[in-house]
Amino acid sequence: MSVTRYLLILPLMTVIAYMAFVSLVYLSQRALLYPGAGVTPVPENTSWGETVHIKTPDGEMLQGLYSQGGSDKPCVLLFFGNGDRVDNYAFLARALAERSIGLLAISYRGYPGSTGSPSEHGLLTDGLAAFDWLSARAGSKIVVLGRSLGTGVAVNTAGQRPAAGVILVSPYLSVLSVAQTRYPFLPVELLLKDPFRSDLNIGKVNQPKLFLHGRLDDSIPLSSGQALYRIAPEPKRMLIYDGVGHNDILNDSMVGDVIRFVEALKGNAS
Repeated sequence: MSVTRYLLILPLMTVIAYMAFVSLVYLSQRALLYPGAGVTPVPENTSWGETVHIKTPDGEMLQGLYSQGGSDKPCVLLFFGNGDRVDNYAFLARALAERSIGLLAISYRGYPGSTGSPSEHGLLTDGLAAFDWLSARAGSKIVVLGRSLGTGVAVNTAGQRPAAGVILVSPYLSVLSVAQTRYPFLPVELLLKDPFRSDLNIGKVNQPKLFLHGRLDDSIPLSSGQALYRIAPEPKRMLIYDGVGHNDILNDSMVGDVIRFVEALKGNAS
C-alpha cells in the first residue's frame, strides 16, 4: 500500500472505529448504569427487616425490606445507589431502630427480588409506588433518602409526594452532566437514554433538604452535588465530609447526621 493511499484510508478507519465504539456504548449503557440489576437474589432470611412486596402501577413487583418504627416518629424511605442492594443497610436500619425510626428500602425493578428491567422512567415509577405503599402502611411522616443514583429517584419522589424531608447522599446535578464530564469525547447528550435531570426537578422540592457529600468523591464529583445544592430552594443545608469518598461516606458520622435531621422534622407536616 502506498503512503498516499494509507493516509487516505487512515482517517476513514479512525471514523469507523469511533462509530463502532459509540454504538457499543449506546447499546451497553444500561448495563453500565445499572450494574446491580440481575444479580444474586435477596436471601429470605436477611439481617434486618421484614420482606415486603410492592406492586407498581405498570404491573411490576418490587421487593423491599421494612423495619417499622414508632407511630410518633418519621419513617425513612431509602433509594440506594446503582450497584447496591437492600440487604446492605442493616447498619442504618439498626441505628434508626434505636431511635424508633422506621426504614423501608426498595429493590428497583430488575434488581434482586424485583421483576422487570431498570430504566429512568421505571425507577421513578418505583419511587412513587414505594412512597404510596409506605404512606398507607406506616401512617407517619416520610423522609426520603437517596444515595448516588437514588438521589434522582428521591428528588422526583419528593417533588410529587408530601415527604416531610429529603436527604441526598452524594447527589448529582444530573446523570447527563456527570457522564459529559467523564466522557467528553462522546456525544453523551445524544446517546444517553436515562439522563436523570435532578436539576429540572429540584425546584419542586420545597421540603427541608440535607445534602451530604464526600470531598474526595471520584464517582460523583463534589462540584456536581454543590451545583444541585445551589439551585435547590430553601430550606436546605449541605455537609461536606473531609477525607471521605463515594463509598466510605456510609459511616457513623453520616448516620448521626441523618438521625439528627430526621428527628428535627417532628414538627413538619407531611
